[in-house]
Amino acid sequence: MSGLKEKTSSDIAVQTFRSKVTSLEKELLASQNKNVVKGNSDMFPLTHSFSEGVYIREMSMAKGGMVIGKIHNRSHTWFLMKGRLLIATESDTIEYEAPAYVNAPAGSKRVIQALEDSVFINVHPNPDNIKDTDELERILTCVSYKEYEDMNNKNIVI
Repeated sequence: MSGLKEKTSSDIAVQTFRSKVTSLEKELLASQNKNVVKGNSDMFPLTHSFSEGVYIREMSMAKGGMVIGKIHNRSHTWFLMKGRLLIATESDTIEYEAPAYVNAPAGSKRVIQALEDSVFINVHPNPDNIKDTDELERILTCVSYKEYEDMNNKNIVI
């Protein structure tokens, strides 16, 4: 008996999603199109708030806007406070209408399209009460699936 695990249709769907999203993201990041926004911008304004042990990241999205998020290292909860979003993940594509919330698992990466002007909030644990948002982004997210898998294989605790 071989030690190889046969891929399930679910495994294949996950790999297909990851491959397509990664390719799209690379293409957009390389684009010189002025309508392609990279990072924080006036088109998708961010507000950062802090409570004891908690980091809250709020993003406003105009109707028609699209965002490809980073990979989240930890489970977290997100809230849709206003509007309507279509969100694709490796497990599903779902339309959400405010008010709504989701407990997102670690490893989540989302492609988000605003079907209406929307307000989207991520709530993350912040046990060290870090206020530097660049540092928090480095701690809470990965830029690639390889980085995320390497982190998990090394059992790095965040």
